[in-house]
Amino acid sequence: MFQLTPVLIVLIIFGFIFGIVYISVRRKERQALLEKGADPSIFSIPKNYSATLRFGLLFVGVAIGILLGNILAVTTNLQEEAAYFSMIFLFGGLGLVINYFIEKQSMKKE
Repeated sequence: MFQLTPVLIVLIIFGFIFGIVYISVRRKERQALLEKGADPSIFSIPKNYSATLRFGLLFVGVAIGILLGNILAVTTNLQEEAAYFSMIFLFGGLGLVINYFIEKQSMKKE
């Protein structure tokens, strides 16, 4: 049988290595830009809440998908995997579509 623990350990190690390399390269790039006279305000995080809304709607959609996948698996003859995955992707995607229309309305107002 396939052991999941060694795979997770290797993935975590590579994730940490990637994170450390990414952060160090990003820091060097920022230092080079500052040395060339770039404005430090380009590094500030913009006050854009669309990412928060996007992830919020995605996670709400996934949660609804899990609940309805469970209901679908219990009440029908559909296999559990098909019920869960189809509902998670359906409602997760629906959450992203709703986010698109909300952002589109927000852009029209501005």
